[in-house]
Amino acid sequence: MSGSKRGPLSGVRVIELAGIGPGPFAAMLLADLGAEVIRVDRPSAVVPDVPEAVATDFTNRGKRSIAVDLKSDRGRQVVLRLVERADALIEGFRPGVTERLGLGPDDCMAVNPRLVYGRMTGWGQQGMLSQSAGHDIGYIATTGALHAIGRAGGPPQVPLNLLGDFAGGSMYLIVGMLAALLEAHKSGRGQVVDAAIVDGTAHLTTFIHGFLAGGLWRDERGVNMLDTGAPWYDVYETADGKHVAVGAIEPQFYAEFLRRLGLKDADDLPGQHDRAGWPRLRERFAEAFKTRTRDEWAEIFLPSDACVAPVLSLTEAPEHPYNTERDVFVEYEGHLQPAPAPRFSRTPGEIASPPALPGRHTREVLTEFGVDDVDGLLADGVVAQG
Repeated sequence: MSGSKRGPLSGVRVIELAGIGPGPFAAMLLADLGAEVIRVDRPSAVVPDVPEAVATDFTNRGKRSIAVDLKSDRGRQVVLRLVERADALIEGFRPGVTERLGLGPDDCMAVNPRLVYGRMTGWGQQGMLSQSAGHDIGYIATTGALHAIGRAGGPPQVPLNLLGDFAGGSMYLIVGMLAALLEAHKSGRGQVVDAAIVDGTAHLTTFIHGFLAGGLWRDERGVNMLDTGAPWYDVYETADGKHVAVGAIEPQFYAEFLRRLGLKDADDLPGQHDRAGWPRLRERFAEAFKTRTRDEWAEIFLPSDACVAPVLSLTEAPEHPYNTERDVFVEYEGHLQPAPAPRFSRTPGEIASPPALPGRHTREVLTEFGVDDVDGLLADGVVAQG
C-alpha cells in the first residue's frame, strides 16, 4: 500500500465517494492523520485544463483520486474491488442513492463485513426532510443554533458554514467512524455511521440547553453572557477601524482586563455582573478602545490573562507571532494552509500530498489493487485517467 507512513491512522484505508463540503473535509482529516484515502471521482471531472479552484481545494490534500463511472456495472465492480480491501467508506449522497448504484451498505458489507460505512447528510437517513436538498444555513436554523447567534434587536448572524457543515457534520462523522473502527477491531464486524448535520449541530448546543434548563440563559439573541449580551464578551472597534475581541469572563481575568484597559475611574464602574450597568460598561469600553489602534492594544494585552485578542483577517492570521511560533499554518508546495490537527507526540500527522486532481491516480491505484484489464476499462470509458 502507498500513502503516508506517518500519523496514528497509518495502515487504515478509506474509500471516499466524491462529494462536496463536509464529506471531503472529513476524509482530508483522516488523510492528515495518516490514513490512505482513495477518492472516487466521476469521469466527467477529468478535464485537460484543471480549474485553479480544483487544484487548490485543500480538502483533497493527502488523497489519491480515481475516476469511475458508478452507473455502469463494471464501474461498480471496480469500486467493490477496492472496498474489499478497505477499512472504511465515506459517502455524502442523498439517502438511497448508493443503494440504487449497488454500492449501499449491504452491497459493500457483502464483500467486506468489517467495513465501516460512513454516511454524511444534512437531514439524516430517515425523517420527513431526509430526501430534501439543504445547506448549512438551513440545518443550523432547524436546530435552534442559528437563532441564538447575533446581537440584540438584530437578525441571526450566519457563522459561515463552519458550525453546521464542518463542526456538526465532518467532526461528528469522524468521531463516529473512529469509534466504529475501534469497535470493528474488537468484534470483526463493521457498521453504518449515520452522521447528520442536524444531529451534530444540536449536540453542540448541549451546554446551552443546560443553561436554559438551569435558568441561566434567555432564549433571545444578544442578551446572554456568550452572545455579545455581556460587555466583557464582545468585539470593539479600535482607532484604525479594526477590532479586538474581549472574553474576560472570570473575575480575576476581568480585573486584569480593566487594569490593562487603563480606565481612570475603574473603581466607580458598575459591577461586572450588574446587568443594569452593562450599557454603561459597554460605552466606557468602546470609548477606551477607540483611543488606540488594534495592534497597539495587542501589544498591551498580549500575553496576559485579560483574554483580549486582535481580530485578524484570514490573510493576517498566518503572520501572527503565536501562529508562526506554533506553525498553525504551514506552506506546502507553494500554498499556505492550516496545518494538520490535533497534534501527536509519537505519530504526528502530516500533509502527505497536494490536492488530488480527478482521476490522477486511476491506473496506479487499479493496478495496485490487482484490477484486471485496466487498459480495457480505460478504453471503454468505465474509468478515466487524469
